Amino acid sequence: MIALVSEGQYVLFACLLAALIASLTFHEFGHAWVAKAFGDDTAERAGRLSLNPLVHLDFMGLAMVIFVGIGYAKPVPTNPRNFSRPSADLWISAAGPFMNLILAFVTRNVFLTLENAGVGFVQTEAVRMFVDLLVWVNLLLMAFNLVPIAPLDGHYILPYLLPPSIRARVRYLNQRFGPLLLLSLIVLSFLGFPILDGLLLFAALMDPWITLGG
Repeated sequence: MIALVSEGQYVLFACLLAALIASLTFHEFGHAWVAKAFGDDTAERAGRLSLNPLVHLDFMGLAMVIFVGIGYAKPVPTNPRNFSRPSADLWISAAGPFMNLILAFVTRNVFLTLENAGVGFVQTEAVRMFVDLLVWVNLLLMAFNLVPIAPLDGHYILPYLLPPSIRARVRYLNQRFGPLLLLSLIVLSFLGFPILDGLLLFAALMDPWITLGG
């Protein structure tokens, strides 16, 4: 991202940064909201049941996004002892990616509605750029977090799709080796291996699917 500044693409950099902050904020808010719905107010008491980006952003993680291209937000704290249902962790984990899908869907279709209605400000290049980036970033963040490797959301979802006899073993292996595997895949991607190309393609293909009438 920082290369955009050195290339003089200040508007693109600002739009991309704003899109990332908004996407991460809604993602983490989704986790906190569903945790509250399943009886756990740990995130709420920590001030995370909020759409204020400052309570969700990890500034080291944000700096990594800017300078390295990939980073993170603060994980939402939960206490499984407060869960009202055994499957709460499934729905809490799925809530973050689902919130990104909702944000992408609403952004794309509200923009098109305003554009078709002839609203002037949506015709500007900066607004179009921001909308496209917000949709793309949310779809990419959704896809990335659904990868079933710890600590991504998908690793909490995967066991529910497997036979009960192997769930515990998969959880154990993922928690032990998942972070190292994820880091290895990210490093390989930076070295030029097309590790994340599938996620980028998925995000691009999803755009027409979420466009009403598209």
